[in-house]
Amino acid sequence: MQGANKLHIMPTGSSTRLRASDITVAIALLTRLPVSADHRRGARAAWAWPVAGAVIALISVVVGQIVYALGLPATLAGLVVVACSIVLTGGMHEDGLADCADGFWGGFDPQRRLNIMKDSAIGTYGTLALALVVIGKWISIVMLIQADSLAGAFVAAAALSRGAMVWVMHHLEPARRHGLSHSVGRPDKSTVLMTAACALVLSLLATAFWTIPALIAAIVLTLAVAAIARAKINGQTGDVLGATQQITELGILMVLAAGLAAG
Repeated sequence: MQGANKLHIMPTGSSTRLRASDITVAIALLTRLPVSADHRRGARAAWAWPVAGAVIALISVVVGQIVYALGLPATLAGLVVVACSIVLTGGMHEDGLADCADGFWGGFDPQRRLNIMKDSAIGTYGTLALALVVIGKWISIVMLIQADSLAGAFVAAAALSRGAMVWVMHHLEPARRHGLSHSVGRPDKSTVLMTAACALVLSLLATAFWTIPALIAAIVLTLAVAAIARAKINGQTGDVLGATQQITELGILMVLAAGLAAG
């Protein structure tokens, strides 16, 4: 992930489970927004990652809705929403998705796959994966704009998909002994439960009972990505977390777009 060079984080032994400052830690880690944060909390601050996702979604939606209100078509407004979300994160999750696609299917053993994932060049698998996911999100967002349901759906997708990253960090051991995922540390079970609660609350506030199908999509896709990562590289990396976020977010947006647009 590009964000791996952004920070060097060493988790502390603080027993405090929740701190309001964890929200700024999450925003500083997962976005390019200029906020100051103390990153020594490491994985204990991961419960706030869904909040960072919600912030990204809300900013992107506001920008897209302004464009739409100016009279531009939903297709262009949707493209602006996708572009804004990428700018806000520096494309770190998209980079992880592309690296995983290249490495998982371009190498024949775990070490070779990890080496490919570290390469800054993008290959055929990465290009195809990135194009399909970005186009899929764009189409889903356009459908949600037309159904006047974008804000809630995008917040839910962004929050739940960031929560999925935390579960993967906890469930799989780091495949490398360096990099963003390893430096943040592995969240413990309590942190994972708090992350899930945070993501669920945000999703319920945003989409009410539509959280149920969104959650089902998130669980299925997260389990699938984790299983593939375990089979391919025997663990997780920052790139795997990025791929988890992108694939899970896409799945949730597709489910919500199909349901809300039909309604």
